[in-house]
Amino acid sequence: MPLSNFERMIQLAEEIFETKKDPNQLDVNEDVLEHLKKIHPSSISEYDDGNGPVAWVLLIPTTLELMHKFLDNKISEKALFELTPLNASYEALYLCSAMVLEEHRRKGIAKKLTLNAIEQIRKDHSLKALFVWSFTKEGDLGSEEIARLTSLPLYKHT
Repeated sequence: MPLSNFERMIQLAEEIFETKKDPNQLDVNEDVLEHLKKIHPSSISEYDDGNGPVAWVLLIPTTLELMHKFLDNKISEKALFELTPLNASYEALYLCSAMVLEEHRRKGIAKKLTLNAIEQIRKDHSLKALFVWSFTKEGDLGSEEIARLTSLPLYKHT
């Protein structure tokens, strides 16, 4: 029996990020998703083609102070998530992850989800910067395109 889209998305996440092997990365589960929604409802975006999810985008609005600590390797991705205060004024946006099943790639799905989410977050927060920890060439190119389209500077974790 073939895997469902949901199961394939979970498998894709582990293949790309290998979160089970890295305790410093954010291992996304139901509790994390609920907390992300509390940070901002647009932190999580999904595109469902009628057969389950084919794309997921996770964004973490946070403070400039936490962004700089993360970029300077003073805190981990997991700590960035855990230290981001609720009901705060967010000026930075972490482009945490964007994943699309292979047969749906290069159709602009992740870009559209991300831009829509940023538009919603900007209604509530004055974003001044984007930042990313890219794992793939596509992640690099996608984050650069999002920065260009939103006219926000992009900072990269190394």
